Amino acid sequence: MPELFAYTDGACSGNPGPGGWGVLLIARDGDRILKERDLFGGESETTNNRMELLAAINALEALQKPSDLTVVTDSAYVKNGVTTWIHGWKRNGWRTSNKKPVKNVDLWQRLEEATHRHQVNWEWIKGHAGHPENERADELARKGMEPFKPKKQTA
Repeated sequence: MPELFAYTDGACSGNPGPGGWGVLLIARDGDRILKERDLFGGESETTNNRMELLAAINALEALQKPSDLTVVTDSAYVKNGVTTWIHGWKRNGWRTSNKKPVKNVDLWQRLEEATHRHQVNWEWIKGHAGHPENERADELARKGMEPFKPKKQTA
């Protein structure tokens, strides 16, 4: 049975500023890669956390049928949020433990909805540590940001 992995990353030039998200979807049978798919996009004015969330959301929403998969992220914010914090936020009416509104609530709710169709294992890895699939997701995020970055002036 093939295993499905989604390597996700977000990038931002300034925070807030132009940003991008990237996803490398890989279906594997042991060490053999059966299929790969690149996804990326971006926004003109956003934050790094929003791009990290959008990478995970787009990975899950891109799957046509319910799947068992591992989402690999270098964002502790995404991993901790979706596996731990979200339960308290929902219980508190989407408020933090100190009664403030949850930041990026629109994306957290969209991510929660996207997870319902799938069996998701969340895995955190250290970013920019030479992990080939994470580096590729980072390249895709930067590619997604490119159209939104200001053009350099030439004299």
